[in-house]
Amino acid sequence: MAPSPEPALNRKSIPATFINIMDKTALTHILTRLQNGNASLQETLNALHGFPAEVIEDAVVDHQRGVRTGIPEVIFGENKSGDQIVAIARALLAKPGPVLATRVDREKAAYVINEIPALHYHAQAAMLSANETAIDRDQIRGDIVLICAGTSDIAVAEEAHVTARALGHPVTQLYDVGVAGLHRLLNRLDILTGATVIIVVAGMEGALPSVVGGLVNCPVIGVPTSVGYGTGAGGFAALLGMLNSCAPGVAVVNIDNGFGAGCLAASINRCMKRDD
Repeated sequence: MAPSPEPALNRKSIPATFINIMDKTALTHILTRLQNGNASLQETLNALHGFPAEVIEDAVVDHQRGVRTGIPEVIFGENKSGDQIVAIARALLAKPGPVLATRVDREKAAYVINEIPALHYHAQAAMLSANETAIDRDQIRGDIVLICAGTSDIAVAEEAHVTARALGHPVTQLYDVGVAGLHRLLNRLDILTGATVIIVVAGMEGALPSVVGGLVNCPVIGVPTSVGYGTGAGGFAALLGMLNSCAPGVAVVNIDNGFGAGCLAASINRCMKRDD
């Protein structure tokens, strides 16, 4: 069955700056290929087709999201079939920019990569990626530091790591430095104090973001994990502990949401240029 046509835009409800905007990098790439004779006029028209959105079976791919928000469309893979991930990934790969899929198990990842070998699987993060962005140093404020309380929290930390790196940001990792052995963290104070933004991933009682928040002068993003014994309540104890932090400058994302933390850290670390 042919896909239904994309609904018409209600221009009265959309700011003018959001209408027919294309990422300058993407547009330059497409037009340069035409100018250099590396693409025909029809290929160029095909490349331009689909901005700002492309209707495919089961999905409407938002190619313009990165322009609006600085974070591109990302595939949430947990509740999608392998074929659905393949279809959306192919649509994203047809345009310039990073491609990410989160919460993809090994079996599903193997199927997707067999169909799209350009994708790389990050087993610890349970993520697929391609076309990671490289950002010039003058376009970012500095380095993201990623702290993980315990080895059991690494899966969530790696989701944040892969996300931030795919968006082009340098990430320094400090793993297994929880409050049960605080000297492990204090021995790395030089790294903490040099960060622009710090992501702190912790389960159990979730105390580590408060400790870090009391040591540094940059934003701290707390990520509670579902790691812990019975009264940890699947991460709610860590979540509530972080939300009740007495250290100023600590923000908190949802339980196990390494992806959200990576996106927030990238947004904080990105230099905003209003004249772009």
